[in-house]
Amino acid sequence: MDTTEAREERLASKTPQERFKRIMEEEYHYAPKIAAAILAEAEDCLYGKAAELRPGQMRVIMAKRGERSGNPRNSQVEVIWTVDAGVEDREVMRMHGREALRQVRIERLLDEALEQGGAATQEDLAAALHTSVRTIKRDFGVLQRRGEFLPSRGMVEGIGRGQTHKGLIIRLWLQGETFDRLATHTRHSPSSIQRYLRHFVQVVGLHQQGFKAEEIGLALQMGVHLVEEYVEIYAQHDLPAQRARLQEQMERLQRVSTAQKGAK
Repeated sequence: MDTTEAREERLASKTPQERFKRIMEEEYHYAPKIAAAILAEAEDCLYGKAAELRPGQMRVIMAKRGERSGNPRNSQVEVIWTVDAGVEDREVMRMHGREALRQVRIERLLDEALEQGGAATQEDLAAALHTSVRTIKRDFGVLQRRGEFLPSRGMVEGIGRGQTHKGLIIRLWLQGETFDRLATHTRHSPSSIQRYLRHFVQVVGLHQQGFKAEEIGLALQMGVHLVEEYVEIYAQHDLPAQRARLQEQMERLQRVSTAQKGAK
C-alpha cells in the first residue's frame, strides 16, 4: 500500500546523505550505525553546525597559534569569523567610510582568530574580506602607524601578545576620552565602543570577586587572552581618578541590569 510514510521513505532514500550511507554499507561493508556516524562526522567537517553561525559569520580554516609553518595536519584550527557585524559595521561605514570599515573588520577578525586559538595570515584576511593582499598590507601600515597591535600569524608568533584595539580603546577611555572622541580617533562605532567598555567593567567586577581568567572568560563568552589583557589594564590604571570613572560605569551597568530584570 502506497502510504504517505512509504513515499517519504522512498524520497529520503534518494538524498545525497542516504546515497553516501548506502555506499558505506554496501561497498565498504560498514554497519548501518557506523555508516551514519561517518556521515555525521563528514557533514560536520564539511559544513559545520549551522546553528552555531549567526548572520554575517563564516568558518575559516587557518594555522593554529604556536604551530610552525609547514607542519602537516593537526596544525590547523577552525575559526568562526564575524565578517559583518550588522549595525555596528553600518555605523562605521556611515561615519568613516569603506576603508575604515575594512580596517575595523581586520582588527575584529584578527582578535577573533586569536581568541579561538588561530593565527590568521594576511592572505586569510584578504580572502574573507574579498580584497587583495596588497590592500590588506596597506591597511596594516595605517593601523600600525596608529599604534595598534595586529596579531596576524607572523607578528603574534614573533613577539607574542600585544595590546589589542579593544585594549587601546579601554586605556584611552580610562584616561578621560569621551565616546564621541574615541569613535572619531579609532574609527570604531559608538555602539561597539560601549560594548567593549561594558565587557571591561564586567571583567573587572568578576576579577574583584576573585574569579580566575578562565572562569571569567567562560561566564562572559570571551577569550582568556582578552580577559587577561583587561585585568592587566585595570591593574595599571588603578588610580583615584580612573577608579572613580570605573566605579561610575559599574554602578551604571548595575542600574541597567536591575531595570532589565524589573521589566521582565
